[in-house]
Amino acid sequence: MSRVLALAIAGLFSASAWAAPPAAVPGGDSFIGEMIAILLPLVFIIAGLLFLLRLLRRRYGLSGSDSPLSVLQILPVGPRERVVLVKSRAGRVFAIGVGAQSVTFITDLDIGDVAPESTTAVDPAPRSPSNIDGVR
Repeated sequence: MSRVLALAIAGLFSASAWAAPPAAVPGGDSFIGEMIAILLPLVFIIAGLLFLLRLLRRRYGLSGSDSPLSVLQILPVGPRERVVLVKSRAGRVFAIGVGAQSVTFITDLDIGDVAPESTTAVDPAPRSPSNIDGVR
């Protein structure tokens, strides 16, 4: 009985080896089909990330270069007080005092007041081989 069972199992395996391979799906192995399979999920992921970025910018007030005001510098002057330099889209610069309970306009600055100085005109001090006390 076991010999008959073994022959039947061997016959099944050999019959499956002689069976015709499955027919290929038309267009399944084409270059265009593979590109669509790769690019379509990628487009959905990028669109989702752009939507998330827009949602976060709107929710948390993150702004880009098109914002009407941008903060140039924040200078702390106390535990809860700050002087903030704000630049408008038109190029005007304002100094604003920000406290725990209030915001106060301090002054309107010229753009030259806050532009960085050119370092080409200033020569660095020559290096001295002596120590701080002047003794070598």
